Order: sequence, then structure tokens, then C-alpha cells
Amino acid sequence: MNATHRTPRIALASALAALLIAATGCSSKAGDKSTDDGADGVKAGPGVSADTVRLGALTDLTGPYATLGKSIVQAQQMWADETNAAGGICGRKVEIVVKDHGYDVQKAVTAYADIAPDVVALPQVIGSPVVAALLDDIGRDQLLTFPQAWAASLLDKDAVQVIGTTYDVDMIAAVDYLVRTKGLKKGDTIGHVYFEGDYGSNALEGSTWAAERAGMKVAGQKIKATDTDLSAQVSALRKEGVKAILISAGPAQTASLVGVAASRGLRVPVVSNAPGFAPQLMKTPAAPALTAMLSVISAAPAVSSDLPGVQKMVAAYQKKYPGAQVDSGVLSGYNAAQLMGADLKKACAAGSLAREDVVKAHRSQTNADTGLGTPQDFSDAAHPASLKNYVLKPDAQAAGGLVDVEEAHQAPGVEEYLAGRS
Repeated sequence: MNATHRTPRIALASALAALLIAATGCSSKAGDKSTDDGADGVKAGPGVSADTVRLGALTDLTGPYATLGKSIVQAQQMWADETNAAGGICGRKVEIVVKDHGYDVQKAVTAYADIAPDVVALPQVIGSPVVAALLDDIGRDQLLTFPQAWAASLLDKDAVQVIGTTYDVDMIAAVDYLVRTKGLKKGDTIGHVYFEGDYGSNALEGSTWAAERAGMKVAGQKIKATDTDLSAQVSALRKEGVKAILISAGPAQTASLVGVAASRGLRVPVVSNAPGFAPQLMKTPAAPALTAMLSVISAAPAVSSDLPGVQKMVAAYQKKYPGAQVDSGVLSGYNAAQLMGADLKKACAAGSLAREDVVKAHRSQTNADTGLGTPQDFSDAAHPASLKNYVLKPDAQAAGGLVDVEEAHQAPGVEEYLAGRS
């Protein structure tokens, strides 16, 4: 075929393609960076079609945080179903595409590459090491991401939002709690058992700063995620003469630490970051010791809270998933989904669901309040969204295995600490 015959056919094909794109109001392929307006005048982009908004979840359903991952996935699906029943977002149905990485960083990197071209935002990514490995890609793609991780190293990234406090802020609150309520004083030593990596190191930064400010010192014990017998750590801390112990690890490590300490007569107060507790611990032999010795510092209230928003969520979750455990993952996941939904609605009202405009809408939120805890200020990417913590205590009879013992408040010195860190 010669050029004179080929050119008109190319022109006709191009015209037809243009008409098809205009009719659908979305990009010609999921990964395209198209900014074509839809029929409703809303600017679209990856993950957004004329009738669908697709979100992504990189979760752990088969690894050490599988229970947490399942709770978050189910809670966010419940939010999506409720949202769709109420008309969706921007006249579009919400879909959540879930990928399981099993807490394996390489699997997560592969899953991100698979999912990223087809979603507008990520309301769930589990794991500090996972998020850390994806930061460059997330920034390049301008993909608004809510990690289920709270390391301060994840701050100051425009498209990444740590919801609530960071691990260091939590441990400043933990030291303050010990001084106020457990009689710790100048000259005392506090033990701190912590995971290697961003989670543990960031928590240790906070505890060390707060202890020095109070005239105390921290005896650190670094552990791996695979360490589940903390007998050696308990022995070392006993020799140090610690008056209290902080733990920034997982539920298995918390149970071992408290159980061993109690059995060896080291019955001192223990305070954990929120990821260090799971309600399943209250069905283990460590339950009596946990009830007697453990407190949990959390940016979110207990799911047994009397907050109307929390009670409504728990009732809806129990109805949708009969027999399922209601834990902190349910609250965390549902709260993140609601916050993401508010961002998407604000972006829609401004006329664009393109990724960069969803991020812009998110950063304009200065008092985001879902009724599930403290309001959030997302305007400064370098600053934690909240500085207030709840203090929780184990209770085997309560939903989620925890009850609130102190309402959310900001520990003294937090602003001073953050100013010195910047």
C-alpha cells in the first residue's frame, strides 16, 4: 500500500480514537497520564474512569501482621460499600484493589509496580520497611498514600501521610505517663526493647530524649522481628535495675516480654506502642500479666471507646462481618478510608481527580475530623498530623481487648522536641 492511501486511514483511525476517549471521559489506558475532562467536567487521570474511582491496598494477609491486614482490608471495604450505597464519590463507584505482600519488601515492590498504573491513591500500605522502599516511586507517581506505619522518616513527603502521631511522639508520651502515674523520677533507668529498623529506632529517639529531659536514662535492647523469646532481654534489663520498660515491637514480643518479666519477679510497668498489642494476646497465658503490667500509647482511642463515631463503626462492622474480631486495625483502616474519601470529595469539588490534585486537596485539610479520634492537620508534610495520645489498658472483656484510661492529650515537651529535630 502506498503513502497516499495509508495517510487518510491513519487520520480516520486517529479521529475515531479521539471520539472514543472523549465519549468515555478517561484516559485510553489505565497507566496513561491523560488529563482529559470527563463528561461531568471533572479532570481525570490514572485510576479514574467515567464511572469508577479505583484505590489500592498493599497489605499483609499472610505474614506477621496478617490479622491486622485482614481487619484493615475488611474495614476499608465496608467504607467503600457504604460510600457506594450513598452514591459513590464524584458520581463514581469506589473499588479497592488489594495486593498481599506478606510483609516482604521485594514482593511489595513488585505489587506496587503491578497496581500503581491503575489506582488514584493508596489508603493502605502496611509496614515501615515497605513504605520506605516505595518512597521514590510514590513521590514520582504523586500517589497519595496512607501508610499503616508511623515512623518519623516517612514525614516531609508530599504524597505520603502518616495519620496521627509518630513513634517518637508516642514514646515521649509514654515517659510522661510513667513519671505522672508510676512514680518514676530523676536518676531512674527505663528499659526499651525495640525492633531494629525505622520503627524501633524512631521510638528510641523519643524515649531517649524524654528520659534525658526528666533526668533519667534508657537501657536499650534491640531485637529482630523473628525474636519471640525475650528471656535474655529481660535478664539484661533486670541487671540494669530498670523501674519500667518500654517496648516498640510486635504483639508476640510484647507477650513474651511481659510474661517472662512477671515470672521472674520483674513486675514493673510496661508501656507499648500501639502495634505491640493485639486482642488475641488476652487469650494467651500472658493475659494476667498483661492486664496487671501493660499500658498502650496510641494516637487512636480503643475500639471499646464511648465515642459515638467509634460505636457506630463497631456496630456496622459486627453486622457486616459476624464473628470477626474488632481490633485497632478496624478503627485505623476505617479512619484512613474516611479521610481518603474526604480528600477525593474535596478534589472532585475543585474539578479534578488527577493524582496531583488529590494530593493538593489532602494538603489543604487543616482540621480533618472523622469522629474516630483526634482531628488531623495535614497542611505541613514535615509535621505529625496530630500530637495527642490516648493511654489504653488491656481488658479481656472489652471489644478489641483494650479500654481507654486517659483521653487524648499532648505530652509536655513535644513541640520542643520537634523544633529541635527540624
